[in-house]
Amino acid sequence: MKNSIGTNVILTLFGESHGEYIGATLDGLPAGIKVDEGFISSQLSKRRPNSSIDTGRIEKDNYQIISGVFNGYTSGSPLTILIKNENTKSSDYDKNLIRPSHADYVSKVKYDGYSDYRGGGHFSGRLTAPIVALGSICLKALGNKGIYIGTHILEIEKYKDKEIENINDVHTINNKTIPTITDLDKEITELGNKLKQEGDSIGGVIQTGIFGFPIGIGEPWFSSLEGTIANAVLSIGGVKGIEFGRGFDFKNGLGSSLNDELRYENGKVISLTNNNGGINGGISNGMPIIFNMAVKPTPSIAKKQQSVNLETKENVEIEIKGRHDPAIIKRICIVITSLLAIVMCDELSKEYGNKYLK
Repeated sequence: MKNSIGTNVILTLFGESHGEYIGATLDGLPAGIKVDEGFISSQLSKRRPNSSIDTGRIEKDNYQIISGVFNGYTSGSPLTILIKNENTKSSDYDKNLIRPSHADYVSKVKYDGYSDYRGGGHFSGRLTAPIVALGSICLKALGNKGIYIGTHILEIEKYKDKEIENINDVHTINNKTIPTITDLDKEITELGNKLKQEGDSIGGVIQTGIFGFPIGIGEPWFSSLEGTIANAVLSIGGVKGIEFGRGFDFKNGLGSSLNDELRYENGKVISLTNNNGGINGGISNGMPIIFNMAVKPTPSIAKKQQSVNLETKENVEIEIKGRHDPAIIKRICIVITSLLAIVMCDELSKEYGNKYLK
């Protein structure tokens, strides 16, 4: 079972949804990065259920940094965070009833029935909490270099937010409970409450913007910056698709209208448009890195669904119990931003060396 990502800055996840602890280790950060524990807590609060449209499983996310930090700064050794699970309800889960669109069946087959099925076990979105905690440290390190990342809800049902255009949009997103640029709080809340009452869920599209990232990061072919980013975000179970810049819109256009033409501005080469989303040939081109992701509906819903009972080998109808989000798209935004902060720190470390991030 592989649970690590990165080359120089390496993230490793561990734990299960209903185990005693979940956690993560970040290996490769240089010594001397200031660790703002207040910022870590505030970032975790964005992932934590905080409204009527979120899951009823509310964890305090009281984290412990057990290694890698000394006197408020990274020490250079592996940085490990533990978060205790305190609000589990394992009785909601039956090891023989397979939940549609979950990893229940494939994990049983792959791990010979030994994997922890409670709450999805190691496959649970609960494990995104330590990603957010460690990503918070990387976000601060990037901010010190003038690099900022934000992820917002671009589309959900009939509602559409404006696209990210500038760094002010990123700051707006990062200062909101419901991550949008325009004010869609009422509409999204009403939609979530309606779906919760109906026992259903919904997906949508999220968009990430990375501003201030230097030119020349990434590699051609099999280590392209697009490939690295895609590998990371598609590791989050709810994300099922990704497009950079104009993405699938390229199918409807001509090169004469969609090429990013170049000009000098104040002695610097810029492109007049950013249809390629800040990456050419697998390498950052100095423009904002912009990409969209498709997020599937939360698969745990209260409506009756067709499934199987592995013990009796019968076809059955199930109604999933438990506490689940009608729209995971709201809470996944901070997870994506945090994971990307770790990935971009790794990319910078590969290009400039470990001490660049200090």
